[in-house]
Amino acid sequence: MPDDSDPSSPEPSEAPAYAGRTIALVGLMGAGKSTVGRRLAEKLGRAFYDSDAEIEKAAGLSISDIFALHGEADFRRGEKQVLKRMLDLPPHVLATGGGAYLDADTRAVMKERAVTVWLNADLETLWRRVQKRDNRPLLKRADAKAHLSNLVAEREPFYSQADLHVMSKDGPHTNTVNAILKALQTWTPR
Repeated sequence: MPDDSDPSSPEPSEAPAYAGRTIALVGLMGAGKSTVGRRLAEKLGRAFYDSDAEIEKAAGLSISDIFALHGEADFRRGEKQVLKRMLDLPPHVLATGGGAYLDADTRAVMKERAVTVWLNADLETLWRRVQKRDNRPLLKRADAKAHLSNLVAEREPFYSQADLHVMSKDGPHTNTVNAILKALQTWTPR
């Protein structure tokens, strides 16, 4: 057992700067927030939450049904409330909805209580991924790919405000998880 008074004893390892904060993944639909988030949580030994799943549970409706019955504005109000509640929980990994980080109040709360990670992906990667599911209310339109391209352009200025930026590319999700873990090691609070 090392002697604490011995100057040659190794220093106890410090907890990483992100230890007391939630890791919040932000980015467009199809960036991989839910899939990567689950694996990241497993690696960090933390709980994982998906804000869309939490909204569906709270509303008793699917996201598509919320949009259809109540509109996007009501959905965004509910999303904002759910995210604030989620950020009050002990540190975990949180996958947010694609539009969540656009709200200034939500961004401020996330900056205060979380480390925000923008999972960025190019348009072609996003398009390939979102076509695998038909539950994307913002893409239920004839010009879906053009609309997705517009969303990329409109939302990048918001996502770029995240603490960390990680590319989400095709290939094993482990690569993206490892890139996030590496980026977290260098993160320091502002």
